[in-house]
Amino acid sequence: MNPRDLQKMQQQIMKAQQQMAQAQEKMAEDLANMTLEGTAGGGAVTIALSGDYQVRSVKVDPDALDPEDVSGLEDLISAALTDALTKVGEAQEKAQQQMQAAALSGLKLPPGMGI
Repeated sequence: MNPRDLQKMQQQIMKAQQQMAQAQEKMAEDLANMTLEGTAGGGAVTIALSGDYQVRSVKVDPDALDPEDVSGLEDLISAALTDALTKVGEAQEKAQQQMQAAALSGLKLPPGMGI
């Protein structure tokens, strides 16, 4: 590989790094602005989280309140939270994949160095 090709490749890598950093900032902002809900008990409990795991709201259907069955309500809250956390994780993974694809789409790597 001649020095010009190497220099050009280094410039492309630097540009890709800058694009990745910008895409990562945008991804973090988009995730923070998104709301994902987890539910349990057919909607008896709903927990809304932002894409960066901040609790936005917790809603409990009054019919789910039974003083004789506190552990049942605790189970519903736990299940709704698990559902919401799963959805946030999936949204983050999808955003990460999209960010990487977008940032690296213009990078022309030599054969065998594809990502």
